[in-house]
Amino acid sequence: MPGAEVPVVLAAAAAGLVDFIAAQGGDIDTIFGRCGIAPEMTDAPTLQLPLDTFCALFEEGARQTRNDNFGLWFGQQFAPRDLGMWGYAALSSPNLGAALGNFVDLFRYQQGSSVMRLAPAGANHMRLEYRIEAPAILARRQDAELSLGQFTNVIRECCGRHWSPLEVHFEHPRPENWRQHEMAFGAPVFFGAASNAILFERALLARPMPGSDPKLLAMMRSCLESMGSHPQAERLADRILSAIRQRLAEGAPNLEEIAATLRLSPGAIQKALSAEGLGFREAVEHVRFELARHYLAQLHLPLSEIALLLGYSELSAFTRAFTRWSGVSPRRWRAGLARH
Repeated sequence: MPGAEVPVVLAAAAAGLVDFIAAQGGDIDTIFGRCGIAPEMTDAPTLQLPLDTFCALFEEGARQTRNDNFGLWFGQQFAPRDLGMWGYAALSSPNLGAALGNFVDLFRYQQGSSVMRLAPAGANHMRLEYRIEAPAILARRQDAELSLGQFTNVIRECCGRHWSPLEVHFEHPRPENWRQHEMAFGAPVFFGAASNAILFERALLARPMPGSDPKLLAMMRSCLESMGSHPQAERLADRILSAIRQRLAEGAPNLEEIAATLRLSPGAIQKALSAEGLGFREAVEHVRFELARHYLAQLHLPLSEIALLLGYSELSAFTRAFTRWSGVSPRRWRAGLARH
């Protein structure tokens, strides 16, 4: 949408990407060239990259190397220290609870238009959650998988490299080679969730971090805070569209449900959408159409599963809606993509 600031991410999150592409047999210049940036940019940890470009780098890496789980394996081999100041702030914390608390608290300096939360999940478990909020960034699967791998490796610094979460959740649909995800994390992996998250035992929070260093922690916090937080691009309209996307798999949300989710009045929701030339129902249809085209490009996804992901109880209802939006059926749209 016009007027929003461009969300950014520190290039430290892509540290080692050039070498990883080479190890996967990819063409470095082609991948970076198609995304419009130079490979050398990932060597400057405090350089700010547009978040959509960062996500596109890994999506293009997956396509060009023909490794559909490119982001998954990049994240699994990523050393937390390579996250730069943000990573060192976590690793130098006194215990795992403080490490993850600092990780979440300082995330706003690492990446814009995104959310990271640490919250109880029942009496004995914790949930570390991550999600990009920018509604325009649809191709975000590789980013989600590499990010949860990076977060898991922070916990493994404390609990040992063979530690595994209880469960792993991803917001995107199940990919073809999803068994690799369970092998990588050593845990059950669920897809089509409301957010990306790892679940683990609450008792782990008291474990001491092996690299605890109060002076280094204070220095890293000070350096990050001196940079100022990144533009968040969190206009209310963007938050509304993001909330709609989150709830779609449960069925099309109504105005009151989204208002309750965002803790706003229905009138405030309608006013924000009206400023963008949208009614609430049109906003839901907009999100559905954008996601439908994104999912149809993933040829392994059955049309029936796409319908459920978009909140339709029947394939016929999705087919009618998509035909109304595009002028052709989902099957014909996908056939056109396959031909080209």
